[in-house]
Amino acid sequence: MPDAPISKAELFERLAGGRAAGITVVTPNLRLAQVLKSEFDSYQSDRNVPVWEDAQILHFAVFLNTLYEEAVYSGDVTQLPRLLTPEQEHALWEGILADSGLLAVPQAAADCRKAWNLAHEWRIAGALGSFPGNEDAKAFVRWSREYERRCRREDCVDSAVLPDLLLKLKIRKPRLLVAYAFDVLPPQAREFLEGFEVVSCRPEARRSVAGKTSFPSPREELEAAAQWARTKLEAGTRRIGVVVPELKSRRKEVVRVFSRVLRPGFNQPGNERGALPFNVSLGAPLAEFPIVAFALSLLELSLGEIQFEAASRLIRSPFLAGADEELSARALLDAALRKKSPARLSLGKLVGLVHGCPLLRRRLEALYAVPRPESASPQRWGRCFTQLLEAAGFPGRSLDSDEYQARMRFEKVLAEFARLEGLLETISFRKAVEKLSYLCRETLFQPESPDTPIQVLGALESAGQEFDALWVSGLTDEAWPLHVPPNPFIPPALQRKAGIPEASPEAALAKARAITAGWLGAAPEVVVSYPERDGDRSLIPSPLIVALPASEIRFPRHKNFKEIIFEKRRIQKIPDGRAPALATKTPKGGTKILLDQSACPFRAFATHRLGARPLEEPVEGLDAMARGSLLHELMKALWTELKGSEGLRGDCGPAIERAAAAAVREMKLDEPLASLEKRRLAKLAREWLEVEKERSAFKVFVLEHKIPLKVAGLELDGRIDRMDQLASGGHAVIDYKTSRPKVAHWQGERPEDPQLPLYALSAPGEVAAVAFAQLRTGEMRFVGCARSGEDIPGAKEIKNWPGMIAGWRKVLEALGAGFAAGEARVDPKKLIHTCRYCKLQPLCRVYERINVLEEEGGEQE
Repeated sequence: MPDAPISKAELFERLAGGRAAGITVVTPNLRLAQVLKSEFDSYQSDRNVPVWEDAQILHFAVFLNTLYEEAVYSGDVTQLPRLLTPEQEHALWEGILADSGLLAVPQAAADCRKAWNLAHEWRIAGALGSFPGNEDAKAFVRWSREYERRCRREDCVDSAVLPDLLLKLKIRKPRLLVAYAFDVLPPQAREFLEGFEVVSCRPEARRSVAGKTSFPSPREELEAAAQWARTKLEAGTRRIGVVVPELKSRRKEVVRVFSRVLRPGFNQPGNERGALPFNVSLGAPLAEFPIVAFALSLLELSLGEIQFEAASRLIRSPFLAGADEELSARALLDAALRKKSPARLSLGKLVGLVHGCPLLRRRLEALYAVPRPESASPQRWGRCFTQLLEAAGFPGRSLDSDEYQARMRFEKVLAEFARLEGLLETISFRKAVEKLSYLCRETLFQPESPDTPIQVLGALESAGQEFDALWVSGLTDEAWPLHVPPNPFIPPALQRKAGIPEASPEAALAKARAITAGWLGAAPEVVVSYPERDGDRSLIPSPLIVALPASEIRFPRHKNFKEIIFEKRRIQKIPDGRAPALATKTPKGGTKILLDQSACPFRAFATHRLGARPLEEPVEGLDAMARGSLLHELMKALWTELKGSEGLRGDCGPAIERAAAAAVREMKLDEPLASLEKRRLAKLAREWLEVEKERSAFKVFVLEHKIPLKVAGLELDGRIDRMDQLASGGHAVIDYKTSRPKVAHWQGERPEDPQLPLYALSAPGEVAAVAFAQLRTGEMRFVGCARSGEDIPGAKEIKNWPGMIAGWRKVLEALGAGFAAGEARVDPKKLIHTCRYCKLQPLCRVYERINVLEEEGGEQE
């Protein structure tokens, strides 16, 4: 390519001449083409030009496609092969790899397509078969030959060989082609451009003040970059850039932090819509956008069973027709379904469970009625998918701009799926849905928005751009230069010989140096930063920025939404640690009242007086409560027959089998779960009885015995799992546990598990031992305490037994009295650890008192 550079000012001056000037500009990436076009528009606007022609500024790949389309529609070229879309190329590779035995065929097909394109870009496709390589490289040679044969058979051409095809054709060329900001030009592209009248252009390096700074962690560095960007924006800076090398993996964090800083309260009701003053260059997978996720879930429901949570999101979705009219009814339906629905739901089951929502039921019935063939071509499946979505009334309501654009992009992907006709044979409904879902996951999408002053970019997307102020973050020695592994299907030695930047450290370093130099000259003010630590790891700056002078970046800290609210608050103090005294002596909740009171008084108040309950979540098989009930039924049936240590002397096998069968029968389990549980219970019982045989003589006194529990004037309901009459005198209170209980949980002023101490105080007769029966496979044992160490094996002997009982009584009386008096302060015993699995945080707002970052070291959402 002739090196005849022109300045950017001269380029814009020539582009101002309109299409008559015959100038086309090509860029190395789509982002740069969009930015350059926007800059040209600003150039024309600043010159007070009222109307101008759109400049022909294209990404290089788009330019190739444009030349091909012009050749097709001009009629100057006959018998032009069909150009495959990227989706069609992937489908062709998938068809070749279908019988390869690979587990992840879609990913392997994507890697093969990248290798094929790379081999042609760097002119090494002919050397693939003759260059020594590993098994992957040899397999790729076979697959690529088959790929070539199929392309010839289908009379088609792909993007990898399109430049070579265009060189052979007589195509209409622009008068002048401008190659803008190309740092690395592969041989294929260089040869192609040599067939044009070409000049080069790139941004002129500016005089800049660059400084290097560091921050304690990546999160604090990103927060500082966002605060700095807001300061620059408020000062009137027009073009602000923030570079995040690891943008792909940190995109969600970037969006969250910048949104929080640039528009406090952005996620509050009523503030969700509207453009934010920043743009992230990297889009998100199309499948993650709510409207597309709904469409894919709806198709999966039409296919077969889906997880209940997915079905729950569907019936509550605003994209299912009638959502606004039945908003409350569908929310109540969801809560009701959680109590009776299985963990997985089919469309037919869901229709049968819907009550009280006639519009929803009508739509689901219409969805069920859409005919679906067993197998069909992609084009026919595309029409079927459209019919299914229409039956559900998709999209259900008027859409905002982002939703509308996401829907249009989804329809385009659906059209691309239909265009796989001929490349894919007839496929099943399941395969069709999987293929469409894959296309949506692989399609990166970002809704178009008005020009924004702040651009957040990845390292490669930022190359060639100019700013008024630029912050480049995350430049540690691990992150920069970028580590991009060589393509696994091309021998590394061949890649190094061809000069592919990703193939050798030297080439990657040279490319990174060029980009770094571009950053340092891209704006009058450049800030370069890196984090000092990431968790427990120490980090050091990239060697490419070590020589930069250290500087202190000063800017005001902007308040977050919580701070803004508290600044404007009108304080009114209301004591909220005590509720009205309990009006009844017989509250519902049993021993769990004292357990919750001990863990956190507010939990006991909200649960047992306000009736606060979390929404249930259906699970596969048996949940924890059902498994506990099954275990209790097993032990009840077993000891009803054995009756005590005398029953352990003979063969216990028949009794075990009968007890396991009785437990399964009592729980009304269906096959094959019933047979599996019966075997599991029998095995568990056999192992447990070996522990029971080590005890001294005992008789079972009561099983699953209901008793009244009296504490602090309260009368609670209790159920003792089992009481044994001991040969030494007195009784042992036994409670079954599948967890790992501890005697320490009975101690202190706020015991973690006061159930057994309360039973010991209320049980009939004299209690001489209290123990948990730990029923865990491989860990069977008794855990407890006793008046005599010989009564229960492994139990701790307590010399002052009456003193311990008196201590328990004092503690439990205090807990009961606190609950009865209305004590309801938010006071978790072990701070965030007590709250981890509690579902009452929206009521108690404990996180306004507990700093989650200090407690767990994580980021608060």
